[in-house]
Amino acid sequence: MEDFFLKLSVMLVPGMLAIVCHEVSHGYIAWHYGDPTAKMMGRLTLNPLKHIDIFGTLMIFIIGIGWAKPVPVVSENLRNPKRDMIWVAAAGPVTNILLAVISALLLRGLVSIGNPAGFGSSLSMLLEPLVMMLAFSVYVNLLLAIFNMIPMPPLDGGRVLIGLLPYRQASVLARIEPYGMIIIIILVFFTNIFSYLISPVLNFAVHLLAGSQSGLVLGVTRLMMR
Repeated sequence: MEDFFLKLSVMLVPGMLAIVCHEVSHGYIAWHYGDPTAKMMGRLTLNPLKHIDIFGTLMIFIIGIGWAKPVPVVSENLRNPKRDMIWVAAAGPVTNILLAVISALLLRGLVSIGNPAGFGSSLSMLLEPLVMMLAFSVYVNLLLAIFNMIPMPPLDGGRVLIGLLPYRQASVLARIEPYGMIIIIILVFFTNIFSYLISPVLNFAVHLLAGSQSGLVLGVTRLMMR
């Protein structure tokens, strides 16, 4: 039970912020390009109650990555549906990368103020929970960005690719979308795609952003995933 509350205190806020901001960014960019659907449905808000998916939230604690209810986008409302969907789809991963960069900068700043591994001072004890949350934020945002850039619809990378391809090839790829999540689940859980493809890219990105604190980011994440 103690481990559960530790995970809850460290993972919930950065995890929910990552997935909620991801979805809101889709809706906001869609609104910018002419589709008001998300705005009319009250989804352009950071209130997690408007976005929460119970199963997706639980997955944060189980596998370290979760999801919210997808923000509705009606592509026909966009001024140039094929082109504008590229920006709508890319907004989610770009937002997660920005959150990861901000979290990494704040993490470096806090660590420079006080050593989170040292328990000898009240300052270190005060900073330790914030440092752990920021470390997990770096990881979960990078994981969401990288995972969503897999070029398979309905993931964002697949929708970006549909927008970039000529109409004929885009139409063929778009027809895969109803089966896309099944294919992705099979690849993630029944192949080594995570170990051989996603994990090396993720580790590189963590080291790039966190620098000397990359060990802290990976250590906190391993602790949360036990």
